[in-house]
Amino acid sequence: MKRRQGEPWMAADTYARSLSGLTVNLLVHQIDAALDFHERVLLVKAIYSDPDFAVVRGYDAEWMLHADHTYDEHPARKRLQAFPQRGGTLELRLHGCDPDAAARRAQALGYEVIQTPTDKAHGLRETYLIDSDGYLWVPDMPVGVVSKRNHNV
Repeated sequence: MKRRQGEPWMAADTYARSLSGLTVNLLVHQIDAALDFHERVLLVKAIYSDPDFAVVRGYDAEWMLHADHTYDEHPARKRLQAFPQRGGTLELRLHGCDPDAAARRAQALGYEVIQTPTDKAHGLRETYLIDSDGYLWVPDMPVGVVSKRNHNV
């Protein structure tokens, strides 16, 4: 059941036709709660959001969030009910997101940091964070690199 009031930012079929390659669509309990983590911890920008759907952009990537209630008549609904905690062991890696700063923000905002920023043998400094829906986010940067990019666009 849709909860959006008014018109969306663009027609759904127009947005769908604009997509190509691999896209990520995260199913979340509530859009606002999910956006809190995305905007305040990962420093990405919501380019559109309503109670049903959001599109976020940052670090040269764009992904979607859909609220659980939009799947009320979807074939995956039973799986959503059976597995309320999301993500499992899927790693959502955000390359170019400063892991030290992201971990500090996550901790300050009460999100779980399951691994503090660590230099790994494969050449990346990374941290492991859990958002309010249980997704495992891994902000990372090459070891020794300081980010100077504007992450909000």
